[in-house]
Amino acid sequence: MTTNNPGALLVIGSGLKLYREYIVRTVSARAREAGLKLVLVNNLKPTWQNAYFDDITVVNVFDHALLAETARELATRYTVTGVLCWDEPLVMPAAELAAEFGVPGLSIPGVHGCRDKHSCRTRLTAAGLPQPGFELVPDLAGAREAAARIGYPVIVKPRALGASMGVSLAADEQALESAYRVAHEASLVGDEPYRGGALIEGFADGPEISIDGAVYKGEYLPMFVARKSTGMPPFFEETGHVVDAADPLLRDEELLGVLTRAHQVLRIENGITHTEVRLTARGPVIIEVNGRLGGDLIPFLGKTATGIDPGGVLFDVATGQRPDVSHTRAGTAGIRFGYPAHDCVLHSVTVPEETPGLVLASPMAEPGTTLRLPPGGYIARHSLVVCEGPDPDTVARRLAHAASLVKVEAEEVEPPPAGTTLEMPAGLLDVDE
Repeated sequence: MTTNNPGALLVIGSGLKLYREYIVRTVSARAREAGLKLVLVNNLKPTWQNAYFDDITVVNVFDHALLAETARELATRYTVTGVLCWDEPLVMPAAELAAEFGVPGLSIPGVHGCRDKHSCRTRLTAAGLPQPGFELVPDLAGAREAAARIGYPVIVKPRALGASMGVSLAADEQALESAYRVAHEASLVGDEPYRGGALIEGFADGPEISIDGAVYKGEYLPMFVARKSTGMPPFFEETGHVVDAADPLLRDEELLGVLTRAHQVLRIENGITHTEVRLTARGPVIIEVNGRLGGDLIPFLGKTATGIDPGGVLFDVATGQRPDVSHTRAGTAGIRFGYPAHDCVLHSVTVPEETPGLVLASPMAEPGTTLRLPPGGYIARHSLVVCEGPDPDTVARRLAHAASLVKVEAEEVEPPPAGTTLEMPAGLLDVDE
């Protein structure tokens, strides 16, 4: 049956301006070139989004039934030719809608493997890929038994949250009780099917990296590698990333083989994935596969360093085209996030305007925001700086210098009492005044 409805790309959640506008800008331009409308379903009243989208509907996108109902109504007015999503809590309903509308998507098995860390571990282990021991437990007693079987140290994490929220290392049984409580309580702010309990895993020791790659009809196409920096042990707050177009890991046959096999096992069909890997003594071990672009501006670093435009790649796979992931630049780019030394109420943040290699510097929280460090809060960032250069050492020096120029005024506050309900990270700037 044919209709006169205009063709459209349906976008589920725009994300924050600071983190995702560069993606939206490219997708919008490509949609216009292709004669497609760009239609957004978003949780917030639009501001900056108005410049890029032809139609915006504001609903509670975290009510997945309401989101699906809204998308179906839009599909009566448009011919949906693709569904795009880069927001972690929304990748599941976005994949379900893509399947329902018969357009390219992660696939239902694929999105479950990405969103549910326990499902991912189970399937990769069954396929013989290197994985730590793991058990999903409903309570502290189960956590103790699982950790004893797996062997300390163990990682304790929620089943389905992003940004390392609720994830910590328990070196022994004494540390396990606190780690379990943190993971369990953090899970309560996530999707309802994955609330409660915790995932106990053996600790895969070694440097941590992430790889953003495209998947086209099941074919895995790596784009760029980010080397990750973390802090605040026993937690894993991500404090920075560096992408080098010449990273030798992009030519590492063992790593690429593990990535390709993992995507086949999880039955991911079309999209962009962000895979986190530990480089251990026994080889690369996948920590998780996320069914979306990387966060923390990693795709922006990739674009700056390699010339690959992630927005263009996303448009291609969403519309059934094999993307070109060839590098057109040979540089390095990195990001460093500014964190307070303690929980605080932020009064002001001033970032540098000029310094060698500076690409971007921005506050990440407004005056009056309370920033809480783990376990009382996560992603308590007051600023970011992005620098580029010819190699990782140069970029590291430039990042350190740029970060030293950030000026912060804040008032220390006491951490919240143990057991306080975790609030989602506050202070990530958007322009939704």
